[in-house]
Amino acid sequence: PNADTLIVGVATVGGKLPAEMLAIIQSAITNRLSIVNGLHDYLTDHADLVELAQQNNITLTDIRKPKKIEDLQFFTGEIFKIKTPIVAVIGMDCAMGKRTTARLLREACARENMKAEMIYTGQTGWLQGNQYGFVFDSTLNDFVSGELEHAILSCKNEVNPDIIFLEGQSALRNPSGPCGLELLISGNAKHVVLLFAPKRIYYDNEEHWGKIPSVESEIAIIEQFGAKVIALAMNTEGCSNEEAYSMQASMESTLNIPVLLPLQSGVSKLIPVLKKLIS
Repeated sequence: PNADTLIVGVATVGGKLPAEMLAIIQSAITNRLSIVNGLHDYLTDHADLVELAQQNNITLTDIRKPKKIEDLQFFTGEIFKIKTPIVAVIGMDCAMGKRTTARLLREACARENMKAEMIYTGQTGWLQGNQYGFVFDSTLNDFVSGELEHAILSCKNEVNPDIIFLEGQSALRNPSGPCGLELLISGNAKHVVLLFAPKRIYYDNEEHWGKIPSVESEIAIIEQFGAKVIALAMNTEGCSNEEAYSMQASMESTLNIPVLLPLQSGVSKLIPVLKKLIS
């Protein structure tokens, strides 16, 4: 009864508002709930919703609405002057837990009196109240590098953290939206936490999109761009706890880097590695 806002926080195909969702939004507006929308289908482009919102004295907020050209930043190269360690949290597919893992890493650092910040790159990162970042997939391609650089520089100059985590989007080789090299090249991230899901076979679970390649091949690509994978983090969907812990031990032995189980045991085992980066 005390709610005053409805958040559209799902990801639909193509970012469009389905008819059934529009009906829910109309009902919410009638009940005087403001709407915060994270889809590409902007509420403010629906004349009927705009009129209904005005009648009920509520607001419509489209998070993914692109910035005006004059508000966008172009890449400058200032990023290369930063000495603060920058760690990209990249996944081998969508919906791996990149943002959650980055948040957990930031929180784990805080418990160890390490000042860490996270650069958000999606609408949910903004919704969760992160201070620095931008919405990657609503940014004109020419300005993605500059917006990323600007977010990192602003974070560094304003709060001077010990370490900066970059939230990844999609995956390096997901054909529906390859993404990640921007963080390594334009974001100058020299360290990577790589998320993988051992039971997931195909990108987005779509067989016709192709098989997800091996972890080893992903590490090899990342290292070709001058970054080092300092840890893996496992998305354990479809795994029993016994399977997860067994795979963790096996991969740590094979690859000789920490393998995190963020949901089962947190990310604190990476703290010693992170402390070395800032020493």
